Amino acid sequence: MPATIETKASYLFYLHGRIIENQGIRPTDPRYGVYEYEEILRTLAGRGFAVISEARAKDTDVNQYANKVVQQVNTLINAGAPPSHITVLGASKGSVITMRVSTLLRNKDVNFVVMSNCNDWVDQNFQIDLYGNVLSIYDINDEFGETCQKFFDKASGLNRRKEVVLKVGTGHAVLYKPLKEWVDLVVEWAKP
Repeated sequence: MPATIETKASYLFYLHGRIIENQGIRPTDPRYGVYEYEEILRTLAGRGFAVISEARAKDTDVNQYANKVVQQVNTLINAGAPPSHITVLGASKGSVITMRVSTLLRNKDVNFVVMSNCNDWVDQNFQIDLYGNVLSIYDINDEFGETCQKFFDKASGLNRRKEVVLKVGTGHAVLYKPLKEWVDLVVEWAKP
């Protein structure tokens, strides 16, 4: 969390994929390549966000971490940051945490971006009831990311919602680098 909370800033929580929990901040997957975590953070900061992120510990519990992020978001809101200036972006495992943050926070004005992890396993293992402004992004060839339509259909607190299927063709690797194709979508979605 920032030492000083600027009420006019645009805050973005970036919740990374599980591979960083397992291998550290510059992991390599044999199929997807290097996860450019620090470059993603630099790119998002360069697009005007006050980025809040940390490398989570191995085997981080989704619900415990979601509660931590909910407390952090509430700290920003209680300090005067408008909810519409706050975005929680999750990639892969981070997207499951993001969906739980949305469910627990229950704020219709906070922005959420779910990248590459809407699937039956998530639906069967986590209680998801989306709130706020939710953007779903996944690549057409992603074996983990599927449509979030079932989560949208049962959501009771959505304000805005949108889903974009990228045609990059690299599957889950699309979230390993700060590609313009998804970064531009996040920037546009997070605008107050």
